[in-house]
Amino acid sequence: MSVRLLHPDEYELVTRSSLESQESFNLDEADFESQTHNKPNFLRRGPSSLLSRFLSLPFAGYRLLKGSSVAPLRSRRKRASCHRRRICFCLHVSVGVIVAITVLTFLFWPSYTRLPPHYEALRRSVLQSKEPGRGNPRNEKVFIAASLYDRGGDIAGGQWGRDVLELIELLGEENVFLSVYENDSGTKGESALREFEQQVKCNKSVVFEEHLDLADVPAVSLPDGSKRVKRIAYLAEVRNRALRPLDEHSDIRYDKLLYLNDVVFDPIEALQLLFSTNASEDGVARYRAACSVDFINAFKFYDTFATRDLQGYSMGVPFYPWFTTAGNGESRKDVLDGKDAVRVRSCWGGMVAFDATYFQSPERPSTIHGRQEITTEKSDLITSRYTENRLPVRFRAERDLFWDASECCLIHADIQDSPSNVDEISDTGIYMNPFVRVAYDGSTLSWLWTTRRFEKLYSPIHNIVNHLAGLPRYNPRREEVPGQEVEEKVWVPDGEKSGGGSFLTIKRVAGNSGFCGRRGLEVLVKDRKPGQKGWESLPVPTS
Repeated sequence: MSVRLLHPDEYELVTRSSLESQESFNLDEADFESQTHNKPNFLRRGPSSLLSRFLSLPFAGYRLLKGSSVAPLRSRRKRASCHRRRICFCLHVSVGVIVAITVLTFLFWPSYTRLPPHYEALRRSVLQSKEPGRGNPRNEKVFIAASLYDRGGDIAGGQWGRDVLELIELLGEENVFLSVYENDSGTKGESALREFEQQVKCNKSVVFEEHLDLADVPAVSLPDGSKRVKRIAYLAEVRNRALRPLDEHSDIRYDKLLYLNDVVFDPIEALQLLFSTNASEDGVARYRAACSVDFINAFKFYDTFATRDLQGYSMGVPFYPWFTTAGNGESRKDVLDGKDAVRVRSCWGGMVAFDATYFQSPERPSTIHGRQEITTEKSDLITSRYTENRLPVRFRAERDLFWDASECCLIHADIQDSPSNVDEISDTGIYMNPFVRVAYDGSTLSWLWTTRRFEKLYSPIHNIVNHLAGLPRYNPRREEVPGQEVEEKVWVPDGEKSGGGSFLTIKRVAGNSGFCGRRGLEVLVKDRKPGQKGWESLPVPTS
């Protein structure tokens, strides 16, 4: 996730000769037909005077002819010079206005820099004390999960590891369970992970596998008869392995589940994501899921594959305000309004806080509500429509062959209520929090506080580029309502056909995750070579 801007034309003044610059051109003098001359009185002049005048006539004609041809040229050059000066002046004024607006926005109207009062209060309580657990005012139980691929050992042994250790200390060691799963990372990755494990003081499960056997991951049959593992199925498997302690210790109940990518983050902002997002008057954060915003560079948003706006539309170009005006444009409006709980249908953003209830075996509703006090007037986080037989949720992949959706989007599809009309959704309980930002390297993270101060200026450009680029992309399954009969174009295998099958339009019952998907197929690379990407996109058959 790049933005392409048009470059302004450049102008250069034409140089003029020293002769042309000696005097200005006089139109009256050039227009010799309009001049008034005294008639010559030949009778009053002598023979020599008459002869000299006669001999000078050819030279006078040449001078007049030359003057008549140079005059328009000089006039055109003068007008062109004036035109260029006007253009340069306009350019200078435009640049000055842009600079002034940028500076004023940076100083007085920055985006997502003035923290809400309860965010500031949490930050102060952390900075003004050294007490362990000072960032967890209600002593909530938090399960932290991460699945890593750390070939060089730079993640566990670097800034990520230090951030996690600090976060555990702020939450209180007795309130945290840390689960890290890592595979296929080599000796450096294992060494860094074991060194990190020794520093973790809370309850933990740190698992390193030299190689994950792909036989444990469901494979799909391709049109040529070969079997390959979907990339998303693999990612879902490794994420779920980090959640295994929830099943192994089902007697322990957690309030929040924080899933971390290999991102660099501010531990205090992680606390704000957990405990401040969409807080009610009593100060309790209420959400099914709350996502940070991740950046691959100081301007570019990364997790577009997993993020969908409130009506299920995919993202616009990956810079602020990220969402398009498609449909009602509610997510975009929330961003422009500076809300800490931007309503979406799915998100990820490198770091996600979940209500842990969805990932644990069901408890009696009275126990859940009594422990977390999560009942609200408009919508419980655990609603009557969300039946217990859907718990616990886990990451998964789509079953259709040439239809892919991020496992990080599908998990959100599985924790939200089924809408009766996707275009009338007002709230899903899933939010993106732009106050909390993470990055994939320390340099990018250090710039995010600066770039957000003038990102409001991107909005009109973002809208124009979206329209030019045709964003969001059309998704034929976006409007599907779970349980309804729909017609979908799917790949149907047929060994008797030369292509091994074909796309057919069939009737079937819609699932709950059509808004997450797109036409395509990504599979793991077999016999991966050093430096080679671990997955590849296969072409979608045309028939």
